[in-house]
Amino acid sequence: SYLGTEFTQKEIEAELNSLGANYQTFNYEDLINKTAELLSNEKAIGWFQGRMEFGPRALGGRSILGDPRSKSMQKNLNLKVKYRESFRPFAPSVLKDYAEEIFDDYVDSYYMEKVLKVKESWQRKIPAVVHFDQTARVQTVTEEINKPFFDLISAFNELTGIPLIVNTSFNLNGEPNVETPRDAIRTFYSCGLDYLLLGPYLISKK
Repeated sequence: SYLGTEFTQKEIEAELNSLGANYQTFNYEDLINKTAELLSNEKAIGWFQGRMEFGPRALGGRSILGDPRSKSMQKNLNLKVKYRESFRPFAPSVLKDYAEEIFDDYVDSYYMEKVLKVKESWQRKIPAVVHFDQTARVQTVTEEINKPFFDLISAFNELTGIPLIVNTSFNLNGEPNVETPRDAIRTFYSCGLDYLLLGPYLISKK
């Protein structure tokens, strides 16, 4: 479903420089590990990598990401980032090899199209993605479909023992999902996101 627009490193860097953004440049492996570390420290992150998704769901191309273990993550993302009611749920993006362990009657859900019940043994481990009826709208992630997103969740799993992360669309309430680097930067500075990963660049508000 990654059929949308894509931007080169040169195009992204030119946009960052034109806006005077504060950023660091990472190689691929360090970028993945740094993002996983930030997520594990309960930072809310804008994630802009590769081609944009086609369809109604954010699938790891243009996403806002968070730590599913955090009891406050759902509320904070809703109130400080999405500007909507605090109870609204967020989806888990889960590594396929672990999904049956976490969800009852698991079936693959590559496009975040299925709502599954979270097993009781996992509900307290991942409160940020469990709705009041103990369900979650699941995205199955594999290396073949989206390697950067797969590598990020794998790195987060190595740090935390949790093979999934919070994933929601990269937009403010009432706006479409971001498409361009300028969209992402504007949205980042307009809400409570802590960091933005834009291609190989890590942008902060310091």
